[in-house]
Amino acid sequence: MRLDKYLTELQIGTRSQVKQIIRKGSVFVNGEPVKKPEYSVDEANDTIIYNGKVLSYQKYQYFMLYKPAGVVTATKDNFDKTVLDLLPSDAGKGLFPVGRLDKDTEGLLLITNDGELAHRLLAPKKHVEKTYYTECSGTISREAVARLEQGIDIGDDTPTKPAKVKILSQMTDMYTLELTITEGRFHQVKRMIAAAGGQVTYLKRIAMGTLTLDSTLEKGSYRVLTEQELVELKQL
Repeated sequence: MRLDKYLTELQIGTRSQVKQIIRKGSVFVNGEPVKKPEYSVDEANDTIIYNGKVLSYQKYQYFMLYKPAGVVTATKDNFDKTVLDLLPSDAGKGLFPVGRLDKDTEGLLLITNDGELAHRLLAPKKHVEKTYYTECSGTISREAVARLEQGIDIGDDTPTKPAKVKILSQMTDMYTLELTITEGRFHQVKRMIAAAGGQVTYLKRIAMGTLTLDSTLEKGSYRVLTEQELVELKQL
């Protein structure tokens, strides 16, 4: 990779800015100053230093974000704060959220620039599971649970695919449950609960595939995926 492209990828500056930095002799490759922007570097093996700091290049970035309510799942928006606004400006180039969460929905969101992994996680044929914790008004019967588990009519051309349902609590006029689905239809969880006779009052995604929301993360915070988490995701 060209040295100026390498520095640009790391967001040291624009292409013209990093060319000036390089020509001033501020960048060292394997201990030697390099003043040619077109100089070819091996990003995996060369030691590249700028401002006394060893630079590290990663082609792809992977972040687990605890999305709060009120933030939109988009790369940019003219009116609302987006999930990318919750990451630092130097987090990486080309980042995007994998899948969507409604503006009022909280929980796990994977943000990356790895398009191949995102495609595999979202491909309908892969049937990647997504688990939600939901609080609902109303009551839920065994019959309604069975309909959710078998696939329920939510007004689309076809019923939903079978879901997994785990009732956590049930009171006179409200209940909580975990719902695991393998699709990503528009407002799907809310529409499934409505079709079962209830109404979602709070919704939080807690898992996607092998990835589970870190219980130590606060709303609006994030962390880099661990190597083990990444390996398990790629094995799906």
